[in-house]
Amino acid sequence: MKPHAPWRILVASTLFLSSWMAAPVRGENPPNRLTRSESLSGWRLLFDGQSTEGWRGYKKEGVPEGWKVVDGTLVRADQGAGDIITDRKFQYFELSLEYNISQGGNSGLMFHVTEDNPAPWQSGPEVQIQDNIDGHDPQKAGWLYQMFRPYPQAWAGEKETPDATRPPGQWNQLYLRISPAGCEVSMNGVVYYQFRLGDERWDRLVAKSKFAQYANFGKAGDGHLCLQDHGNWIAFRNIKIRELAEDGSAKLPNDRELAVKAVPAFPNLKWEGWQPVEEDGSINRPIRILELTYARGEPSKLYALDQGGRIFAFVNQPDVENAALFLDFRGRVSVWSEGPMANEQGLLGLALHPDFHRNGQFFINYTRPKTHETVISRLRIDPANPKVADPNSEEILLVMPQPFQNHNGGSIEFGPDGKLYIAMGDGGARNDPRGNGQNRSQLLGTILRIDVDQKTGDLPYGIPSDNPFANAEGIRPEIFAYGFRNPWRIAFDKETGYLWCGDVGQDLWEEVNIVTSGGNYGWSVREGSYSFGNRTPGPDAAGAIDPVWAYDHQAGKSITGGRVYRSKRMPLLVGKYLYADYVSGRIWALTCEGAGKEASSNEQLIAGGMPVMAFGEDAQGEVYFMVDTNRSQMIYKFDQP
Repeated sequence: MKPHAPWRILVASTLFLSSWMAAPVRGENPPNRLTRSESLSGWRLLFDGQSTEGWRGYKKEGVPEGWKVVDGTLVRADQGAGDIITDRKFQYFELSLEYNISQGGNSGLMFHVTEDNPAPWQSGPEVQIQDNIDGHDPQKAGWLYQMFRPYPQAWAGEKETPDATRPPGQWNQLYLRISPAGCEVSMNGVVYYQFRLGDERWDRLVAKSKFAQYANFGKAGDGHLCLQDHGNWIAFRNIKIRELAEDGSAKLPNDRELAVKAVPAFPNLKWEGWQPVEEDGSINRPIRILELTYARGEPSKLYALDQGGRIFAFVNQPDVENAALFLDFRGRVSVWSEGPMANEQGLLGLALHPDFHRNGQFFINYTRPKTHETVISRLRIDPANPKVADPNSEEILLVMPQPFQNHNGGSIEFGPDGKLYIAMGDGGARNDPRGNGQNRSQLLGTILRIDVDQKTGDLPYGIPSDNPFANAEGIRPEIFAYGFRNPWRIAFDKETGYLWCGDVGQDLWEEVNIVTSGGNYGWSVREGSYSFGNRTPGPDAAGAIDPVWAYDHQAGKSITGGRVYRSKRMPLLVGKYLYADYVSGRIWALTCEGAGKEASSNEQLIAGGMPVMAFGEDAQGEVYFMVDTNRSQMIYKFDQP
C-alpha cells in the first residue's frame, strides 16, 4: 500500500472531527405530528391542528362554536362551548395530550363515556385538569376524580404528594393508559398511579364517591373520549392515541425483522478464578461484562470488564478457552449485588489509552463502597509482568460525589481526537430531585471530555481548549454535553466519528442520541422529546436536542446503548447502530444519517429473551453483546440463521 502524505492525513482528520463535533439543527418540534417511532408503534393523531374532524358535541352533531382551532390548538374559547367527545369509541388504548389552562381554570378528560346519561361524567371516569395553584377544586390535575391520586415513592425519599404540573401559560403533557394488563396516569412524564377497572379496589372507591348513584359508571367497557367544558379557557394540542390489543399489548416500532440469530462468540471460554457453581453446589455471583474492547496496536486481544471489580484478557479467537485475570480491583469498588439500589454500582467503565501498546496506560470508572462516589482513575501495566496490570499504580484523576446509588452512567471512551469521554448519570432517585440534568455548575447528568496527556493548573488532567464551556463562567469546563438521565453506554463509530449514547428513561420513553459538542439533551425538563416534571425550563431548554430515536415502555423499559457495526462478516448490519432493551430482551439495528436527523429505519434483530448489559467491539469492527447470566457463555455475536 502506498503511504499517505502527512498533509492529507491532517486534512482528513480535520474533516472527520468536524463531522461529529458540529452542532445539529435545533428547534422546538412542530406540534400535532408523529415521530417515526410513534407511527410505527401504532399511534395516530386525534387532532390534526387544522380542523375538529373526529370530534362532536356530547349528544350533538358537530362541534359547538365555542370550540375553535387557533394556531394549531383546539381551544375552549367561548361560553356555551359544552363538552366534546370523539366520534369513535375506544376500549383499550393509550392517550397522550398536551394542555395549557387559564389561571384558576378547570377542565377534565373522561374515558369510556356513553351517551345514555344527561352528562358525560355520569358514565365516564374523569382525569382532572386544572390550574393547581389557583384552581378551586381540591382534586388536583392528574387525579382520577374522587378515586385515585398520586402517592410519594418512599424508595426515592419522597414524602409529599407529587405534583408534576406546570403553571398556566405552560404546556402540560397528560398520559392515560386503559388496558386489561393495568391502567396508568402520568403527568409530564411522572407516573401518578396505576389501577384496574372493575377490581375490588375500584369498586370500593366508586362506592365511596358521588358516582355510586350511577349504576353504569365506569362499567361500559368502551366508549368515547371527552374533553370537558368547565367554563374556563383551555387549549389542547398533540392529542395522540394508540389502540391496544385484547391482552393490552401494543405494536412495536419495527420497520422489519432481519434474519439473524444470536450465537455464543466464545463458546469454550472459561474465566480465571470464577465458575458458575462450586463443587459443593453453591452458586457464585455472576460475572457481569460491561465492556469488551481492544487496544490499538494489539488487534488479536480482547479485554473484558466485570462489574464486580475485575478485568480479564483473552485472545480474540472463537475457540479460545481461557480468559486470564488482568486486574483484580475487588475490595475497592462497590458490590453491585448488595442491596436493590446497588445494582448500577461497581466497576463500570474501561478505556485503554490510544497508545496502550506503548505506554501501558488504561483508565477505569468505578463507584466506591460506602461513600458511593464515582472515581475516574489511571492505571498501568505491571512492569515486572506485562500480561497483568499493577493494582498499586492507581492515579486518581477525578472524584465525583453521588447523592444516591443509582444513575451512575459509567462508560468511558477515547474519541478519535484522543480525548477521554466520561458518561455521568444525574445522581439517582427519580425525577432528578436536585435538578442536576440542567445544572452545568456540577458534573452529574453530563458527558465529560478531558485530556489525560496534559494538565491544566492543579488538575491531574487537562481541559481541552475546544471544550464548549472551557471559558464559560459558572460552568464546569469538563462538560462536553449535558441533559442526560442515565447514559447507559456510549460509543464512537470508528468510521464517522459520531458519539452514540443510549439514555435510560424514567416512566415513558427510552432514547438514542448522537451527542455533539455543547449539546443539551433535555433531561430533566424533557424526557425524549416530551415535557417532563414541573421545573420551569431555563433559557437553554428551548434549544434542547431531540433524540434520533425514542421508543415507549410498551417496547421496553431500560435501553442498553450499543455500537455501530463495521465488520465485513455480516454485510446486512454494516453501518447500523445495534442497541437493546435490558427488560424486554429485544435487540434492534438503527439506521441514522447523522446528528440532528431522525433515524430512518429500526429493524428488529432479536424478539426478546436477551437481557443485554452492554455491547463490545473488536479491531475488525465486529460487535458483541454481553448478557446478564450465571453461565460462562455470556458474550454473543450475530450470525446467519
